[in-house]
This record gives sequence, C-alpha cells and structure tokens, in this order.
Amino acid sequence: MSAEEQGSGPAGSGSEQEWAPNGIDISVPHSARMYDWWLGGKDNFASDRQLGEMFIQAIPTIRLMAQENRAFMHRATRYLVAEAGIDQFLDIGTGIPTQPNLHETAQELNRAARVVYVDNDPIVLAHARALMVSDREGRTAYIDADLSKPDQILADPAVVTTLDLTRPVGLMLVAVLMLLSDEEDPWARAQTLMDALPSGSYVAITHPGQDFDPKAMADIAAAARGGNLTVVPRVRDDVARFFADWELVEPGLVPVMAWRPESEPVDPAAAYYWAGVARKQ
Repeated sequence: MSAEEQGSGPAGSGSEQEWAPNGIDISVPHSARMYDWWLGGKDNFASDRQLGEMFIQAIPTIRLMAQENRAFMHRATRYLVAEAGIDQFLDIGTGIPTQPNLHETAQELNRAARVVYVDNDPIVLAHARALMVSDREGRTAYIDADLSKPDQILADPAVVTTLDLTRPVGLMLVAVLMLLSDEEDPWARAQTLMDALPSGSYVAITHPGQDFDPKAMADIAAAARGGNLTVVPRVRDDVARFFADWELVEPGLVPVMAWRPESEPVDPAAAYYWAGVARKQ
C-alpha cells in the first residue's frame, strides 16, 4: 500500500475530500496529522503522509520518536499527579486524540483532575469534542488556539472556567515549540504562559535536538519548509532556555527516552528529542 493510499479516511468512509472538515485545505500538511500517521492513525491526508514520508527518509526512526514523545507525556503526567500533586493541566499542541489521552492518565490517579487542550487543526477539534469528554469528577475542555498567541489562550473562557490559575498548573509543551521559528521568538511565547502560572506550577517540554544528528535534522527542516511547515530543531542549550529560571526536576534535561523511563532503554539517544520537567519556585 502506498503512502497515498494509507489512511484515506475513517473506516472506509470514501474520498478524503468527502470526510475533510469544512474549511480545511487538505493540500497543506499539518503537524498533528503527520503525528497521527506516524502513530498509525487514519485521520490524515495525502499531503501529511507525503511530508511524513520525507521525514522518515531523513530519520528512519521518526515513528519511534513520535511514540516516545507520547510515552513521555504519560510519564510526565503521572509524575505530576502522583508525586507533585498537580490536578490541573494546560496542554498546548494536543494533537489528534490517541488513547489514552492526557486527562485519562491524570484522572486514573486523581478523578478530579482537569485538563484544557489547545490545538489549531479542525480535525483535532472535531475529535476532541467527541472524545475528550470526562465522565468522572474532573473536567476537560478544548480550545481552538495557537501557541503563537499565548495571551489569547490565557484569556479564553474555557481556560478561565476550567482551570484555577491561582493554583499550580501543569503546562504541557510536548513537541510543539519546534513549530515556531527563532524570528517568532518561541521563548517569549512560552514565557508568557509560564509567567501566568503561580508558584508550584510545572512545565513539561520535549523538543527535537539538532545536536543528535545535525544532517538528519537539517534535512527535516528543509523538507518541512518545502511543505510550507515550520519545524526548527534546536541544540540542548537553546532548549534549556525554555525553562528559564524554573527548577528542573531529576534527571534534568535529557534525551526523551532517558526521562524517568519505566525500563532502561538500550540506546537513550535513539529518539532525537530533549525532554525535561521543571517547577516554578
């Protein structure tokens, strides 16, 4: 089966254009749908798969990287709920729902946990409204917004009514900061979100590392530009800047597979991402 044939729509629903949400340009790839394809999902289009395949040509382990980012999100969530006592989360760049979702992991440990999801893709929105609904004591909400406009995120009624920003929050920035160029100053965007959170809050970040394989990462950045998508790998020092003066928890900023793994990885550097969790003093 070719890349163009794979995932042509949910459960044999017909052509891609038939099931595409209104207003979506399926000729333009989107990072959330590329991740969906790498994770084995079907909510993606030919443009997503074509660019995703170019990424695979540059880094054959790209699917592993997507899986490890997802696994980190769950480990970080469990740490924040079980050990840090966090019971509310702001998840930026949610992606297409893939079970278990963040709120399911959090509410398994604390039924009252609350989560606000943020993404800017119509397909994510459609699935989020259908699937990201809690039937327990906690609450979930989804807002259609973008990391490039953090003030808009913070002012959204869903954030204000779902989360209590006077109490510690877990801010999740997993595989999303790479989507802003240096000229867009992702450090300032992240800082705006972090500054709005009270002491005792945490931020969890993963980011593709330029220093793992500079040539492969340069190839990915070039392929992304060719698909009208921004992907900016960064070296460890530049990723460390995102944490500002927040205190990194053990084991610090490390390869994503080495952050509190459930079992020791054979090669922690096999997934080219830096990962860390930090606490606001």
